[in-house]
Formats: sequence, C-alpha cells, structure tokens
Amino acid sequence: MAIESINPATGKLLRSFDPLTDEAARQKIALAADSFRTYSLVPLEHRALWMRKLASILEHEIDDLSILITQEMGKPLEAARFEILKCADACRYYAEHAARILAPESIPTEDNYSYVRWDPIGIVLAVMPWNFPFWQVFRFLAPALMAGNVALLKHANNVPQCALAIESLVRRAGFPRGTFQSLLLEIHQVETVLGDERVAAVTVTGSETAGRAIGAQAGWLIKKSVLELGGSDPFIVMPSADLDAAIETAVRARCVNSGQSCIAAKRFIVADEVYDVFESRFVAGMEAMRVGDPMKDRTDIGPLATVRAVDLLEQQVQAATRAGARILTGGERMLGTGNYFEPTVLTGVPRTSAVYREELFGPVAMLFRVENINEAIEIANDTPFGLSASAWTRDPAEQQRFISELQCGGVFLNAMVASDPRLPFGGIKRSGYGRELSAAGMREFLNAKTVVISSATTPNEPATKPYLVSTADPSPTR
Repeated sequence: MAIESINPATGKLLRSFDPLTDEAARQKIALAADSFRTYSLVPLEHRALWMRKLASILEHEIDDLSILITQEMGKPLEAARFEILKCADACRYYAEHAARILAPESIPTEDNYSYVRWDPIGIVLAVMPWNFPFWQVFRFLAPALMAGNVALLKHANNVPQCALAIESLVRRAGFPRGTFQSLLLEIHQVETVLGDERVAAVTVTGSETAGRAIGAQAGWLIKKSVLELGGSDPFIVMPSADLDAAIETAVRARCVNSGQSCIAAKRFIVADEVYDVFESRFVAGMEAMRVGDPMKDRTDIGPLATVRAVDLLEQQVQAATRAGARILTGGERMLGTGNYFEPTVLTGVPRTSAVYREELFGPVAMLFRVENINEAIEIANDTPFGLSASAWTRDPAEQQRFISELQCGGVFLNAMVASDPRLPFGGIKRSGYGRELSAAGMREFLNAKTVVISSATTPNEPATKPYLVSTADPSPTR
C-alpha cells in the first residue's frame, strides 16, 4: 500500500511513495550496523562540528522546511518556523553540553580508582508522530547522534516528505552515511525491524495503542524502550492567580498546534471564586481564534492532520453531549474543503463518561468548576495520563501542594507547559516511561559502564577526561 503525503488543508495528494520491502529494510539495518562500528569511535568534537552545521542548515533553509511542514501536516506557517528554530536550538544545546553529560563520573571506593563511563549502545529505532514532524525527531536525533548511537526513523506515514528531508539534512551536515536513515515502512513492518538483533533499543512518541504494542515487543526481546504517549494535561486556576495572564495563556495552551499536542492543556480546572469570569473570557478567546489557511500569517488554527482525526474528535464531542455535557461554543466540524474543526468549549462533562478520561486531540477544551484546592488536585489526578500540568496561583502554600501532589512528569507554575532541551521531558502512568531531552534523555540510550581499577594496578592514565567541547551556556530556548 502506497505511503501518501496529502495536504490536510486541501485534501490534495502531494506525493506518493512505495514502502520499503523487508529486504530493503534489512539492508538499511546492515548499513546502520556497519556505520555504528566506526561512528561510535569518532571524536566528540567532530560530532559537535556536524551538529552545529546541522543547526545552521536548519536556520538557513527555514522557509522551505516550514512550507514543507505546513503543506504536509497543516500547522500554521509561523508555528512551523518556530518548530524549525527549536530544532536548531536542540542541536546547539547537545553540541555544547555533550562533553559534560558524557564525562566519566568518579566514585570514591576502597579501590584505587572507580568510575562510571557512558557508552553508546548501537542502533536505536525511533517511531515518531506527525504532529511535530521535525521537533519530535530532533529531540531524539540530537542527543542520540551526539552520544555516538546511530538511528533509524520510522516516521508517521502522513509525513514521508518530512522524514526524507530530515535524513537529507543530517547527511548534508556531514554525518557519515548510515548514521541516520528514514525508513518508509508500513506499520506492520515495525515489528520486523525491532525484532532484528542488530537493533538495540526503541523510542516511541505516539498513541497509547502504538506504545503498548511496541513496548510489549521490546520487553519480550529485552530491549530498552522509551515511551512518550498521550496526555490530558490539567490547567488549574486558583483565586490568587493573575487572571489576565492565566486566561490568555489558557487559550494559547489549548490551541497550540491546532490543539494537536500531547502537552496542550485539555482540562481547565477553575476555582469557583473566579470561574464565571474565566469561563466568559476563555470562551471569547476561543471564539476569537482565526481558523483557516495555514499558509496565511494571520491564521491561528489550521486543519487537523487527517480526516480520521476530525472524525474522532467529532465522535468524542457528540459522546460528551450525549453524556450530559454542554457546548459553550463550537462543537462542529467545519464544512467545505480541508480537515477543519471549530474551536470548542465543553462544560459539565460527567466524570462517569468515557470522554472525561480520553485525550482530545484538537481544539476542544473541557471546563470544570471546583470549590477548593483539594477538589482541584483530585480532578487533575483523576486521569489515566500523567504527562504535565500547569497551575496558576500566587499562594506559596498552594504552589508547594501542586508541586508535590500533582501526578505527572512536569509541573509548570504560572506558565504554559513546554518542552526544553535543558529539561527532562516525559510522563508517568499511561503517558509512558523514560525521559527525552536534557542529560536524562541522552543517557536513556547509553550504557552506564562501571569501571573498577584495583589498587594493585597503576594505570598510566585512566580514560576519564571528557572530550574537549565548549560547555558555554546555550542560547535561550525558543
């Protein structure tokens, strides 16, 4: 079955690709294995040089790459530009900080010398989604290649042109042939690739269904896996919050990437004292979002990536209303060409309904009124997901309770949830396990090798010195 690139704003076929045969996939795995044997020995300063060049190419070609993203998955053009710049930031962060992260760690013991060194593990398979077709890949790619691993990318089948463009960028930056390859595969072929004994590990960003299947296979094969799956992030507003900032951020947090983000705020939990004002202004803010052609500068919300995504969102909104929820604005798919859905606000979604615990992947928000912080935390945690949370309060005691009691991988106080190369990113519960980004993300696919040198041995000079790479502070993350 052909792998098709379809413009979600027009429904027109852009390009079609034949998937790799199993034999062609095996040849690419063989190339990756051969590449790893030499690439893992390349000095870190050489990898850093290539990574910095990759960042420069991204910035130089930002216009063409942004158009490619927008045409293939539908996000507004300005958001696509932001995504490319963020990828460049990640490349520079790891080029500048890999030496510190990978430096051997001395550990005092009774022996003459003991330390932990970080070694690459080999071929890592990345199964990535379409919603951030460059950023999702680069937040894996940059630390993996800087660490000395090599990578195989199985990208979402609706963004094949982005997948091939990323492979081309990596090669043009100077990375050796075979260090990063995009595999245009059908879904069922992932099992075969992961089952190859030369593939050491897998990282998955995507649906809970994909995570369960690939994580289960990796566990059976005793291969390392990292899963970053769905989210239904709470956005909590308490009486002491800066209401103007909270409401403005709430609208952006729900509509980021046209609502198609795992860390987009989806459940808005608001204290009774400020609820009515929040509801009125939040609804007005959602209604003010400009839906339309993602190629136009003034567009806030573009089409959803696929027809299936619109169908699912429509079914979820209808199920919520059948269960007793009220629609305050929106609620309908938009007529005409393209995969568009109205910015929507639901209230009164019963906790007994299925939709209450599902992820809404589009510009649909659920509002909840609570009497106090206890109820706010209870509702925030009453979800199978545990990715991130945003809480708005000026009360120090409330802040500490949110930090300690919210069940998630990241808590953002008086701020919108965002990923940052300097900070670990990931979740708990059914949002997955493991971390991306920062030192923690880089070390997910490294072997923490313990080295103990007996006091009876006097080595000339143990290999404990880090590679000489600049460790200057990174530029601010966009």
